[in-house]
Amino acid sequence: MDRLKIERVGGVAGFGGPHLKSRGELAVSDLSSADQKTVESLFADPKKIPAARSGQADAFSYRITRGAQTIEVPEHAVPSTIKNSVKDVLE
Repeated sequence: MDRLKIERVGGVAGFGGPHLKSRGELAVSDLSSADQKTVESLFADPKKIPAARSGQADAFSYRITRGAQTIEVPEHAVPSTIKNSVKDVLE
């Protein structure tokens, strides 16, 4: 379970349509120790994941999968290393 699969979802009216997907993959070991702790805390208690900030109805969120567990985290709570691993691809 050393790999994270990441998908960026949401945004302005589902920007990009059904053919544009924003995905990435990252080894947990590639994260700084601080980011590893952040990820661990998000997965340890998904009920404590911060809510989206008010006034950001069209903000992105990140669906992060580790093994069989998937969480959805608002953009402001995702470490930048994880956000930067996501690339847009046409399918």
